[in-house]
Amino acid sequence: MKKLARTPMSKQDPKERIHNFSEVALGYDEKSAVIEAERCLGCPNPQCVKGCPVGVDIPAFIRYIKQRKFAEAIHTVKEKNSLPAICGRVCPQEVQCQEQCVLGRAKGDPTSIGGLERFVADWELRNGVGVPSKIASNGARVAVIGSGPSGLTVAADLAKLGYEIMIFEALHIPGGVLVYGIPEFRLPKKIVEAEVRYVEKLGATIKTDVMIGKLHTIEDLFNDGFDAVFIGTGAGLPQFMKIPGENLGGVYSANEFLIRVNLMAGYAFPSYDTPIRVGKKVAVIGGGNVAMDSARSALRLGAEEVAVIYRRSREEMPARREELENAEEEGIELELLTNPSRFIGDAHGCVGGIECIRMQLGEPDESGRRRPTPVKGSEFKMDMDTVIVAIGRYPNPLIQATTPQLKTTKWGTLIVDPATGRTSMDGAYAGGDIVTGEATVISAMGAGKIAARSIHDFLTRKTHIARQ
Repeated sequence: MKKLARTPMSKQDPKERIHNFSEVALGYDEKSAVIEAERCLGCPNPQCVKGCPVGVDIPAFIRYIKQRKFAEAIHTVKEKNSLPAICGRVCPQEVQCQEQCVLGRAKGDPTSIGGLERFVADWELRNGVGVPSKIASNGARVAVIGSGPSGLTVAADLAKLGYEIMIFEALHIPGGVLVYGIPEFRLPKKIVEAEVRYVEKLGATIKTDVMIGKLHTIEDLFNDGFDAVFIGTGAGLPQFMKIPGENLGGVYSANEFLIRVNLMAGYAFPSYDTPIRVGKKVAVIGGGNVAMDSARSALRLGAEEVAVIYRRSREEMPARREELENAEEEGIELELLTNPSRFIGDAHGCVGGIECIRMQLGEPDESGRRRPTPVKGSEFKMDMDTVIVAIGRYPNPLIQATTPQLKTTKWGTLIVDPATGRTSMDGAYAGGDIVTGEATVISAMGAGKIAARSIHDFLTRKTHIARQ
């Protein structure tokens, strides 16, 4: 009989991890990975694959784990997913592949597909990363703008088909949101670096410190001989609440705060003396993964009290359940059905408190969640000396502003054909947060795979490149 309960993955103790930025989830060892893999039913009609945006053959790689054929398992994963060590850590498997798991629907906990993917990826990193034989160049060149999850996926898939790939990254370190947006305790930098190196080994070249839209335009790229362009610049422009006091000292956007922690190595204090002012009482506004990342980072940087303020209830919070549970284990408080109305300054021009109002849930809005409305007369104040606003991000408008051929939505996202990723500009494709707004790593990767196939079809028709 199949074991109904999932094999637990070991974690750092909350009392210890709040004082360091080391990874919280420690992963499976070989014995526990095999035990968990043996829970898989090996369904003749597996539903889990339908829930994977990049189409990994999940039953096949888990079957190899059961047989302790770990090299074959990671090879199977990498046929569709070039970033498995990243996906195994940060993808919301619980609402994708694992939600479709027949075991989870019928008998018990779903198979820990994400944990097993992480296991085989980490096994390969320890034992040597295999790289497919480099395919001879087909003569076509593709420019990829942005080295986040969608850009890396496009680059890997097209490099395997013989394209000459040049990735342009605006920052000094490749990885995009994987590097600047996700804390070390959830996604170590060495893991991102290893996955980026793999894409380079496939044949892609990365140029950092190059901001397309400023240093070069997309038109310049085509004039320089690129046959197609993929735009994967993400969503890095922070949203604010537009309430009084947002310009006070000690009020951060989550984007700024996490970039200081991640790219400027604030997590390595005191080895790196990065200027991050974190007071004793910190409030984080928002209910998503970015809010949890900000709150948990603030705690590790010395805050004594951290509260997450969210205008809806716990059930509506978009953060992963795992991240929410980790945050609460660490002592993060939740102020639910609460919304700030203004930030209160002290005598020095810094934030000293927040005026809030209680909310109640009404009818569902366009997101499908019940709309929060203020409760009249319920205003109250909270003493806070640091505030981090984590309510979402918009795309940076630089490329759109310098490329009028690209059609955009009112939010500044690029309009594409969802079936191909093709933009309104001939030869230009896009995917990830620049199209959807802030979303998940794996959804951006799925968009990258769609665009890669479409670019290959486009260039095959255009230049008669032989199909690989």
